[in-house]
Amino acid sequence: MANLTPTEAHDLVVRTLLRCRTAPANAAAVARALVAAEEAGQSGHGLRRLPAYAAQAFSGKVDGMAQPVRNHSRPGALGVDARGGFAYPALDVAVEWLTAAAPRQGIAVAGIANSHHCGVAGVTVQRLADAGLVAMMFANAPAAMAPWGGRRPLFGTNPIAFAAPRPAGKPSIVVDISLSKVARGKVMAADQRNEPIPEGWALDPEGRPTTDAGAALAGTMLPMGDAKGTALALMVELLAAGLVGANFAHEASSFFTAEGPPPGVGQLILAIDPGAFGPGATAHVTGIVRALEGQEQMPRPADALQRFDDLASAVEGDPGARLPGARRTQMRQDVARNGIEIDDALLAQIAAAGSKASVGA
Repeated sequence: MANLTPTEAHDLVVRTLLRCRTAPANAAAVARALVAAEEAGQSGHGLRRLPAYAAQAFSGKVDGMAQPVRNHSRPGALGVDARGGFAYPALDVAVEWLTAAAPRQGIAVAGIANSHHCGVAGVTVQRLADAGLVAMMFANAPAAMAPWGGRRPLFGTNPIAFAAPRPAGKPSIVVDISLSKVARGKVMAADQRNEPIPEGWALDPEGRPTTDAGAALAGTMLPMGDAKGTALALMVELLAAGLVGANFAHEASSFFTAEGPPPGVGQLILAIDPGAFGPGATAHVTGIVRALEGQEQMPRPADALQRFDDLASAVEGDPGARLPGARRTQMRQDVARNGIEIDDALLAQIAAAGSKASVGA
């Protein structure tokens, strides 16, 4: 077992991907995302993804050299083609544009196609909340859930994430949910550790409840909220794939193996300026334009942020209640203080990345 600082973990990801046919800028974007996942307490989307990412870049299933292409077709909409590469460089393009466009227009949307695993969706929406915006993100993933009452996997675990800013100095509200009972990354992590999973997470390929992580990965995940979960998964497929021209879950190849074509999944990100409604909206927009022109600081939509804070404070004031997103700052501080734990088996897999023997692992 080793403990890596965030900087050491970042450098490990970059070094690994560079020897696996990935451009330096793309490797750095992936590294930032994987470290951010660890800092958010989501290790299943963190360093444990690196062996699969590296094998796919090495085999060409993911184009590590791809540069995202922008298609600015409408004032409030940006299309981003990830070109069969990692999702994170395309997400960076989308976040940068949304951060500028949403305050100017009130609302903006970015859709990403030909994409890959997007990691912790909550990390992406929190970046927008940190810029003072309300954000929602929808992402589809390779098929892992059957429609309610069915047996054939047609939907991904399809995360939905939401973030809203609060007044300066207070942590953003961040909601990040997978539409399966648990994220599939947790099953992958259990399989890597040769550990069982709790019953009720997944079914084996024959549709039977299983505690075997390998059988679960070959089978189907159980939805959150039963039929409601699969209905939401359908909604995400339509928004993140049908709307932006990406592959539906059942058309996408696996995020875990190095064989086959690129997954080609999609993401949709919506950003809203919280000052777009209510009293003073016109003056707020004028202030934004002046700020974008460098004439003054970006104005803060105090009324909306105060209302967000009123509800957040009510949740925080209820003994035993937990505000979504509140623990992220503490977890990031814990990682900075204690480092990121990485077991010897995972380190060995990462060290082997870039060899022909690693492809398909």
